[in-house]
Amino acid sequence: MANHVSSLKRARQTVAKTAVNRSNKSKLRGTLRLLRESIAKGDHAAATTQYRETASILDKSVQKGVLHKNTASRYKSRLNARVKAVAPKKAA
Repeated sequence: MANHVSSLKRARQTVAKTAVNRSNKSKLRGTLRLLRESIAKGDHAAATTQYRETASILDKSVQKGVLHKNTASRYKSRLNARVKAVAPKKAA
């Protein structure tokens, strides 16, 4: 256990920051799950709407330090490709 005043404060700060980081990660995982479920159902309109929300949360998670920017970019690219694959085919 910490003995110095500064290390006690650091321990308190760590608890608070851990809670915030856990919340941000949980929100990110939840929105990714919702997007993957809408893609699995094959509903293009719902998937497109959910993709916009997910991309926004991915960008916010980069700003908050939860994800690296290249990781978020990779997620967005792969998810967008999956959303496009669900799109209805146009008749020629």
